[in-house]
Amino acid sequence: MICPNDITSLKTDINEMVGQKIIVKGSLGRCKTFEKEATIEKTYPNIFVIKYEEENRNVTYSYTDVLTRTVEVDVFDGSGYSPLIPPATEVKKPKKIL
Repeated sequence: MICPNDITSLKTDINEMVGQKIIVKGSLGRCKTFEKEATIEKTYPNIFVIKYEEENRNVTYSYTDVLTRTVEVDVFDGSGYSPLIPPATEVKKPKKIL
């Protein structure tokens, strides 16, 4: 479940990264995916705008797209790319003994 605190901290993180290079990964449906370099252009209360390097066009994403992992964002930290949100860890539930 997404908490309001998660969205607030993500907004703050992305707002601090305006102008920074990123890689956006997502799904196009039917087992097709994309991975493109972009730059964070602007942030707004509900969305943020990125500009794709190759296509020279702007695209908007919501903060919940990132939190629900509809799109994955890797941020350039000077030497390489690291995920904006760490990969999800799978929590195993204990088996019930009958």
